[in-house]
Amino acid sequence: MDCCKPEKGFGSAEEPSDEKHASRAPDLSGMIRLEGGTFLMGCTDEDGWPADGEGPVREVELRPFYLDMTTVTNAQFAEFVESTGYKTEAERFGWSYVFQLLVPGNILRKLQGSRKVDGLNWWVGVEGASWKKPEGPGSNIKKRMNYPVVHVSWHDAKHFADWAGKRLPTEAEWEYAARGGLVQERYCWGNELTPKGKHMCNIWQGDFPKSNTAEDGYVGTAPARSFPKNGYGFYNMAGNVWEWCADWFSPTWHVPDKPETRINPKGPETGQDFGKTGGPGRVMRGGSYLCHDSYCNRYRVGARTANTPDSSTGNCGFRCAADIPDSPVAKE
Repeated sequence: MDCCKPEKGFGSAEEPSDEKHASRAPDLSGMIRLEGGTFLMGCTDEDGWPADGEGPVREVELRPFYLDMTTVTNAQFAEFVESTGYKTEAERFGWSYVFQLLVPGNILRKLQGSRKVDGLNWWVGVEGASWKKPEGPGSNIKKRMNYPVVHVSWHDAKHFADWAGKRLPTEAEWEYAARGGLVQERYCWGNELTPKGKHMCNIWQGDFPKSNTAEDGYVGTAPARSFPKNGYGFYNMAGNVWEWCADWFSPTWHVPDKPETRINPKGPETGQDFGKTGGPGRVMRGGSYLCHDSYCNRYRVGARTANTPDSSTGNCGFRCAADIPDSPVAKE
């Protein structure tokens, strides 16, 4: 657990339905085709988090695939909900985690001392917070339809991907896309955080968690098409919102040099138990608007973390991948 991802735990809501929503042919218009090949995955940054399994740097081979140019937006998720009647896990739980500075004062006063996270007091469990009410009662997404959907769990993301005829990207696919053709650079755009003073992503500026100067233009989330695209044409693969990947999380599974960890890797069969809940986690990549170099500098392209798949927060979303029909991956 860190600043960016308090977990909910298990057994607090109805289990998400396994019912398969009618899927459709994937809409490839908002996706980028990547030809795959080999790339150097992982990092050994001096200020990294070795316990997260960021290293070793290793050569990984991938088949061709498609990936969404942006994270899934509120507009796209609303279409899914309207088509299927799906209820997110935050809606089933009845609450979700919101960053304290974004909680309206009248609601925050009512919640003092309730649903706080030990050591992470900037997170508040807000009754009624969900993807369509990101800060809880009284908030809405009417002017944020082109922003990334948040308060979605891994299960929610997978249900959307299944309905859209797509899938969640593997962690290796996500990092390959995020690197944008650069080799072992620190960020998605190079080695400088703000080249020539230009902000390249939506992260925290100021004194975390007390004040955000918003020098990059945003206190919370930014639109899904914000900041310069990376070398492959993807938006916001650093900062803004964490992105769920398909893989279970393990800091050690990929350390042995074995074919399953180097050729189209899909991660371990189950995740490492972590956190107070003792549950396994799914991989999250990219960092969020709460990441700061003093605490959680996981907007570095090789950084990684995880959360339990039923957890939802106001800084986590996802983007989808799709197979290429004539690729060997579709013939297995």
